[in-house]
Amino acid sequence: MFTDSHCHLFSEYYQDIDEIIKISLNNKVNRFINNGCDKKSNEEVISLVKKYENIYGAIGIHPESVTIYNDEDIKFIENNLNNKKIIAIGEIGLDYYYGKENKDEQIKLFEKQLLLALKYNMPVIIHSRDATKDTIDILKKYKVRGVIHSFSGSYETALEYIKLGFLLGINGVITFKNSNLKEVIKKVPINNIVLETDSPYLTPEPFRGKQNNPSHILEIANYVADLYNISIDELAQITNNNLEKIFSCK
Repeated sequence: MFTDSHCHLFSEYYQDIDEIIKISLNNKVNRFINNGCDKKSNEEVISLVKKYENIYGAIGIHPESVTIYNDEDIKFIENNLNNKKIIAIGEIGLDYYYGKENKDEQIKLFEKQLLLALKYNMPVIIHSRDATKDTIDILKKYKVRGVIHSFSGSYETALEYIKLGFLLGINGVITFKNSNLKEVIKKVPINNIVLETDSPYLTPEPFRGKQNNPSHILEIANYVADLYNISIDELAQITNNNLEKIFSCK
């Protein structure tokens, strides 16, 4: 059975989370790491990890929320890190895709949350979009561990992150016809990756264009298993072992 190491299972996207979990179980996915990104979703993460035994949580403030968060939102994260079902601070990081106007504010927010990770010895789940150099430079300063969510960089960038102690989160992007990610991942040792969907986003082929959900880990897994020339069951075992070296989700 597989773990979806990064999804957003929220009422904003899914009317019936029970049904999503049922579909996922039928597709060999039995564990979920639900990622918050702002005040509302972090609160929902706390509620869902309490309700579902097989949902674990990460709570954090996404860089896109940099203009709307406040210190109370950071305090909420800190106050809930003692919850045993909260296994990471995330989704946090940097995003310069739409511009760098608030770059300094993003870095400040990112570093606030990395300090929490250091203080409480928590792994982090990192979002980095068009911000690779700054992300790497900052992570070198803070020496935390975790996952680079939705990795899609070069082989050289992959090696940089691995050297820093990070796993690479591989999702539906690897199945896209115009993606070079498969050529990169073929060269990366398999003990450095985990699988994720980023549901409801980044739906893999052949379902691209439809809403994503964690059951589609199976499409991603089939693709990745072929790249490494191993069986689906072997891939599940390896990626789960990789995950459990960083996260407390056994």
